[in-house]
Amino acid sequence: MFRNIDIYKTILMLVPLIFSVTAHEVAHGFAAYRLGDSTAKLAGRLTLNPLKHLDFVGSFLLPAILKFTGSPIIFGYAKPVPVNFAALRDYKKGTIIVSAAGVMANLVIAVASGLLFQFLMQYEESFRDPRTIAVIGDVNYMLYYSVIINSVLAVFNLIPIPPLDGSRILSMFLPDPMRIRYARIERYGMIIIIVFLFTGLIDTIIRFFTIPIVSFLLGS
Repeated sequence: MFRNIDIYKTILMLVPLIFSVTAHEVAHGFAAYRLGDSTAKLAGRLTLNPLKHLDFVGSFLLPAILKFTGSPIIFGYAKPVPVNFAALRDYKKGTIIVSAAGVMANLVIAVASGLLFQFLMQYEESFRDPRTIAVIGDVNYMLYYSVIINSVLAVFNLIPIPPLDGSRILSMFLPDPMRIRYARIERYGMIIIIVFLFTGLIDTIIRFFTIPIVSFLLGS
């Protein structure tokens, strides 16, 4: 009976979400560490232990609200890993790599989840044991959401609104005076993101890019 209510499905959805936001942040920290900045390592953030990264609002409350309100977009976030970009051996190149690392981690997870999802779907009918079928169903549900969540996280973080990753990547291609003015937007970044969320603009952007990605990875 418990399996048939939304709470159980929400828990299954939270598993790939928690793993994905954790991997996103660890990728940032690991890339920074390899490029000369030990801040994340010294803070104990180069670990896949989700307890080191989770944020109650971003990792649990926000995705749960989106799920229960029927939002077509499910995503969340973890506590950003501390990075001292000035400590990177090559500031511009290093900033681009560190900023892109989280997005690349999400894309890798999305592709791996999609391949495993299609594999299990292809052979699902060959299983006969009800318990095995139930477990595979739960795994496929998590893989399905893993593809969606990681695709959304990748696209969302590439939007060039400070402090999202896309803004740091873009800023490295701007002339110094323009980069300084662009960086000043960061103090209003969360307000801009919230406004764009309520107006549906971010939803439109995410849907435009993620629908073909998700459809391809899920084989539909």
